[in-house]
Amino acid sequence: MAEFCAAELFSSINGEGTRAGQLAVFVRFAGCNLHCSYCDTAWANQRETEYQRMNEDEILREIQRTGITNVTLTGGEPLLRGGIEVLLETLLSDCNLWIEIETNGSIPLEKFQELARRKTALERLSFTMDYKLPKSGMESEMCLENMGVLQLKDTVKFVCSDWEDLKRAEQVIEEYQLTERCHVYFSPVFGKLDPAKMVLFMKERTLNGVNLQLQLHKFIWNPEQRGV
Repeated sequence: MAEFCAAELFSSINGEGTRAGQLAVFVRFAGCNLHCSYCDTAWANQRETEYQRMNEDEILREIQRTGITNVTLTGGEPLLRGGIEVLLETLLSDCNLWIEIETNGSIPLEKFQELARRKTALERLSFTMDYKLPKSGMESEMCLENMGVLQLKDTVKFVCSDWEDLKRAEQVIEEYQLTERCHVYFSPVFGKLDPAKMVLFMKERTLNGVNLQLQLHKFIWNPEQRGV
């Protein structure tokens, strides 16, 4: 048995990604190795953060109890958690579950892709991977090898603070031909960059295959509210 520190486990709708608007169960793990300037879950990375200790079977039972089949593992950084492979194997053993891992782009993904392949569940495990842009202060931490293992079911998300971030995102998309490899999303730092300016940028550059996405949960509920 592995033990995990779950800062939150709740059901809501997906606010982002390819399943935005669909019901999902969220498991948020405490702790992260990055310190992004705009982090909206920094509370989950504090030493005094309250969390519930759960093993992989307990997490699976809680998810199954909801009857919801979309599962999002998030953080913090979920792939840093000891025993995460055990949890993934346990979750993937339920053929009804579709697992999305929200990861910050600094952790190599290949071994997790291989785990899902061994479980013949590759189509049921997807990554929504951030590429941290200059204004995040964390671009130097990106694991660029991940660009070669992304698949069509995966997503690269660029959270943009300003026009310079947008230009850098365009460079990365072109360098790694991301729109041919996976889903690509632009998202503004909430309250920082006008989405209309992002649309203008996309039109000026004719960025086919790039999706603009706003964080739905921050428009439905108070942007600071947890557990939604």
